[in-house]
Amino acid sequence: MLATLTLDTEFHAGPIDPRIFSGFLEHMGRAVYEGVYDPDSPLADDDGFRTDVLEAVRGLRMPLMRYPGGNFVSSYDWTDGIGPRDQRPARPDYAWKSVETNQFGVDEFMQWCRKADTAPMMAVNLGTRGAMEAQALVEYCNMPAGTYWADRRVANGRREPYGVKVWCLGNEMDGPWQAGHVPAAEYARRADQAAKLMRGLDPTIELVACGSSGRSMGTYLAYDREVLEYCWDHVSYVSAHRYSSNHAGDTAWYLAEGVEIDRIIADYAGLFDYVRGMKRSDKRVHLSFDEWNVWYKAMEMDGRWTKAPHLIEEVYNLEDALVCAQYLNAFIRRADVVKVACIAQIVNIIAPMLTRPDGLLIQSIYHPFALMARHTAGRSLRTQLDCPTYKAGSRGETPALDVSACLDDEGRLALFAVNRSQTDAVTLDVRLNDAVVTAATGADALHGSDPRAANSWEAPNAVEPTPWQAAAQDGRLRVTVPALGFVSARATIERK
Repeated sequence: MLATLTLDTEFHAGPIDPRIFSGFLEHMGRAVYEGVYDPDSPLADDDGFRTDVLEAVRGLRMPLMRYPGGNFVSSYDWTDGIGPRDQRPARPDYAWKSVETNQFGVDEFMQWCRKADTAPMMAVNLGTRGAMEAQALVEYCNMPAGTYWADRRVANGRREPYGVKVWCLGNEMDGPWQAGHVPAAEYARRADQAAKLMRGLDPTIELVACGSSGRSMGTYLAYDREVLEYCWDHVSYVSAHRYSSNHAGDTAWYLAEGVEIDRIIADYAGLFDYVRGMKRSDKRVHLSFDEWNVWYKAMEMDGRWTKAPHLIEEVYNLEDALVCAQYLNAFIRRADVVKVACIAQIVNIIAPMLTRPDGLLIQSIYHPFALMARHTAGRSLRTQLDCPTYKAGSRGETPALDVSACLDDEGRLALFAVNRSQTDAVTLDVRLNDAVVTAATGADALHGSDPRAANSWEAPNAVEPTPWQAAAQDGRLRVTVPALGFVSARATIERK
């Protein structure tokens, strides 16, 4: 099959925020304990951090790490996790029916972030606590010595402020499952009060208001609208969450998931414009897609009041990796809307890596994320794609390819393409209206014949990228995207 992608260097969606390649660490299951923090492991450093996990996280180039939740944050007292470890209380966790030992808390997280080459994105508890507790956490993290909570930080070993810049005003407050769940009007008041106090201490911080937990919610967008109208002056982002699934085992339908992701982003773009118009405001609010991933196979969410239980340890396959690549393609294409995105999560819990005492397993979804994070830079080019379609079940006729492209100031072009077809490769011809491709500089592909092929401890390299061929021909870039495949291709250009 043949396809054509037409680009123009002056026709773009604006600069791509690298924070779309961020992560999420929640106190759930084995994400923290036996995940990032495992002092009894021979693979741990002097601070108890797993060095193999640190290395793998650094390979994903994550600018932000959202913490500590998630549902966990809505019944969490952050003060339990500071100070001498032998004085920290163990608490029952309402969200995941587990025992939280609090041996890993704010200071350990900040230290881990430095080692992982990422920056903290903190969430405050607006479910069972409120504005004063949120303000206290900002004081602890961001204020210089000389006040109560800042001095507590100094006493705990950190004199200089942490300087946390991005803060989430609670988590999924639209969801009845959430501790402290309230209707939109009540959450909006809580969020606005917290925002005023938090920004009163540090006016440089950016705040994320809770949006809808998913498109299936009965209050989808209505909740977001009410919150945004009330909190417009104090927030920079509204959060969106989505977890993709293939319960029916229908690969053709599942691989059209990018259509739904695009629709959600378009929904929010319309909402932001609507509220901005109603407010007659010059301000822009953007989307923080701060929970996204595939999740439907491992559904164990009851920890039975144990420490670090094995919960939702999803095993990812090839088709899951192709869906994850479509999330990132959508974020790149809509760089004008999406400024932050966090894959949920990073280790053991619905994650690109799994641990056991003697090692680390890299899962299939790790690879497109790593390739795209490494090569995405500059501006998001608008894509004009002419390609064959295929039958995606109830989703109807769907383009066989899902693509995004970006161009940096040095004339380096990067192309990312998913082939949804299970049977046919697609040869993609990329042309620029106002430039010529001077050289193909590299390509990698992730593909296979079995959509459910997955890495395992016995076969850890069953699904991994391989070097691929791309060519510059007659001023164009040409690359073949294999069936059930993802390709990252790079080239240099010169403007005409």
